[in-house]
Amino acid sequence: MNLDSFQFSPGTYLAPAVDWLNANLHPLFALITSVVEAVLSGIEATLLSLPSYMLIAVVMPLAFFLVTIRAAILAGLALGFCLLMGLWDASMQTIALVTVAVAISVLVAFPLGILASRIKAVEAAIRPVLDIMQTVPPWVYLIPAVMIFSLGRVPAIIATIVYGIPPMLRLTTLAFNQVPKDMLELGQAIGASPRSILFKIEIPAAKPTLLVGLNQCILLSLAMVVLAGLVGAGGLGAEVTRGLTRMEMGLGLRAGLAIVAVALLLDRLSRGALQRDRTRATG
Repeated sequence: MNLDSFQFSPGTYLAPAVDWLNANLHPLFALITSVVEAVLSGIEATLLSLPSYMLIAVVMPLAFFLVTIRAAILAGLALGFCLLMGLWDASMQTIALVTVAVAISVLVAFPLGILASRIKAVEAAIRPVLDIMQTVPPWVYLIPAVMIFSLGRVPAIIATIVYGIPPMLRLTTLAFNQVPKDMLELGQAIGASPRSILFKIEIPAAKPTLLVGLNQCILLSLAMVVLAGLVGAGGLGAEVTRGLTRMEMGLGLRAGLAIVAVALLLDRLSRGALQRDRTRATG
């Protein structure tokens, strides 16, 4: 008996589905591409509209007033490093891509996490899906995205969003499950509306865990930057890819360190801003 005849190939069933999507939903995909490109281009144009030194001079005082003096110094060092490495434009492109990807990931994961914390059937249903999403190698997400949206920034950001949703969704569900029941009962006892309980009791109590989820989402999105360079997304990922294909160790190392600088910048600013907000709220 030939066992080869019993082999199962998912591509045999998925390829016709992708062809059907491209044939019947092309206007929708074109609209998504236009919107994503417009948003990314707008953010990039805003970041690149000012000279590099001027943008650093704007970011540092903002980080000082919104976070701490340490965050301001770190912001100056991270952005200055990207400038000195000659990767300013690529760094701004990466910051724009990660910003959009994280924002969309949070907008999708946050309400789903709240829903899962309230309805256990929903949590049980999405748990195996999240397990699969976090087990599948991240570059696999690029395959269907490229087949639907072709090469460029759009499939890269779609794959980044899909990769960033699971940690934020899991930790959002965990955060709301950990809110003390006596606090919820107290809110209900004083006649607070569900909206007031959510915004004034649950979210403040869940903020530390939500902060962890946001940081994980940011770091995992940045982890996709290098892979995104393989499909023409530009930014620092393209520089790493260029260094790899040309065997230029210097270029690849500079781009890799710039990615680390951007990761530290986004992580510390988001963490510091939310922790400072929490301190003010409890102080």
